[in-house]
Amino acid sequence: MRQEFLGHGASRGSALGRARVRLPHVLEVAEEHIPARAVEAELARLHAAIATVRNEMFALRERLHGALAHEVGEFLDLHSLLLDDPELLQGLDELIRTGRYSADYALRLQRDRIASVFQTMDDAYFRSRVDDIDQVIGRLHAALHRRDAAMPGVAGEILVTDNVAPAEIAQLQAQGVMAIITTAGSVLSHSAILARSLHLPLVVGAAQAMQKINDGDVLAVDGASGRIILEPDAADLRAHRARVRELARERKQLHRLRREPTRTLDGADIKLFANAESREDVAEAHALGAAGVGLYRTEFLFLQRNELPDEEEQFRVYRDVVLGMTGRTVTIRTLDLGADKADRTGLALRDEPNPALGLRGVRLSLARQGLMEAQLRALVRASGYGPLRILLPMVSTREEVRAVRTMLKRVTEELRAQGCEIADNVPLGAMIEVPAAAIALPAFIGSVDFLSIGTNDLVQYLLAADRNNEALTSLYTPLHPAVLRLIRDVIRQGVKRGKPVAVCGEIAGDPHFAPMLLALGLTEFSLHPATLLEVRRTIRHCDLSRLQANAPALLRARDRKAIETWLHDNAPQPWKVDPAAALSR
Repeated sequence: MRQEFLGHGASRGSALGRARVRLPHVLEVAEEHIPARAVEAELARLHAAIATVRNEMFALRERLHGALAHEVGEFLDLHSLLLDDPELLQGLDELIRTGRYSADYALRLQRDRIASVFQTMDDAYFRSRVDDIDQVIGRLHAALHRRDAAMPGVAGEILVTDNVAPAEIAQLQAQGVMAIITTAGSVLSHSAILARSLHLPLVVGAAQAMQKINDGDVLAVDGASGRIILEPDAADLRAHRARVRELARERKQLHRLRREPTRTLDGADIKLFANAESREDVAEAHALGAAGVGLYRTEFLFLQRNELPDEEEQFRVYRDVVLGMTGRTVTIRTLDLGADKADRTGLALRDEPNPALGLRGVRLSLARQGLMEAQLRALVRASGYGPLRILLPMVSTREEVRAVRTMLKRVTEELRAQGCEIADNVPLGAMIEVPAAAIALPAFIGSVDFLSIGTNDLVQYLLAADRNNEALTSLYTPLHPAVLRLIRDVIRQGVKRGKPVAVCGEIAGDPHFAPMLLALGLTEFSLHPATLLEVRRTIRHCDLSRLQANAPALLRARDRKAIETWLHDNAPQPWKVDPAAALSR
């Protein structure tokens, strides 16, 4: 019988397929003891399973390319670190040796012990790590019995589950899964961001899904609106086919924009830069007509290995990025690493109580001056091959910028003395993602050459709301009056001092927010290549002078609802949509 219910649309697309229900992960293992003579064999069985899981994750890591290497690889690295955690491994061995438990039951006991510690912590980041523990324990349990840890996807199926890890999404899409429905999750989670970049329909927060849907049920899913139809009727099927045709038509129209300028209706040129992590991303950005690379992340050089990359290796990577953009500006961010990312090199602290507020970004680089000097030398050397800018992450004080500026000047003079061919000037910029930096910007804007607003962190720090915390989904939003005013103030300071300002967070890649950012004075966007053409199309239908004339009304908005109303009223035709669903696009 036909039923209809709603979740939150997290990734656009229309899908029709049979349901595959995956029950929530619970390790239900009965208590089982083994005789003393079987202890060594059971330990060997456990250690073999650990080695198997390590090899599986390494093999998956090796198959990743481009943006997936960064988005998915980060989680695989974290899971690999958990596999090496002495508390986990020694605890398992101890349970088998002294308690004489089977490896299966030891896994359950150790999982429950560690999870109980994490769940009592005040910090939301550590509480959320229980999901990672479950993923690792699930893989180990599967390896003990020589079966796949994750349920394989089948072409034409729609996965219905409680939640989905980023590391699973690419694999499920490759297996032909049409869409994913989860009862939990957030439209701003890493999984949702990855699904959007892969154009895989995703609906999150569909609370009734596990109760209403059974294996084999036919589902029609709209990843934009979050609408789910169980056993669709003839009208639903016609609507699905119409959406599919419209999406195909849209893709063809977007393809024609690859070589078109990003220019508003009233003739204002806007720059669209691309965020990138690899050569593949750079090549895609070039093919799409990006103005350059607005944010090249360097973390992947450090996260995929057990030793630090030296200056020469970094130089070759940065040089190739610059060459790949054939004269267009490349902005390379210095290492943004902290305890919130999986780091095998020992560079970042392993046990910070609050990694989001810890020794990360430029703070870590300045604390490891040899590391920063090697990276700066490699970057300055690469500047001899084309226009290159250096971007500092997590800036919070004037002193940090001045310290890097001094080091950059010394490094540049040394390289010139050594006869290196380098640019006459290598611009140095700061990411504005800490509220203190945005508020104190007038005090240090003279020390930088350009600015990039990292809205993902800026929003969560400004609102004290973790974007991966499902309980705070309604609170974590860029559609907050304080967020808009802070963005406006940063852009205004940049214009006043003649410093280019870009936005490189998720909202820059959402076409429905483009009119809002244009109204606030933004002329440079830095976004994932997957959404570049959509944003270009939207901007080409915007009247900049009209939007800026309406900016005072936007800034007078007192709450999210009023901002959403402004977005709806100022959306370019024919894309007037529900702004409350904008983040899901």
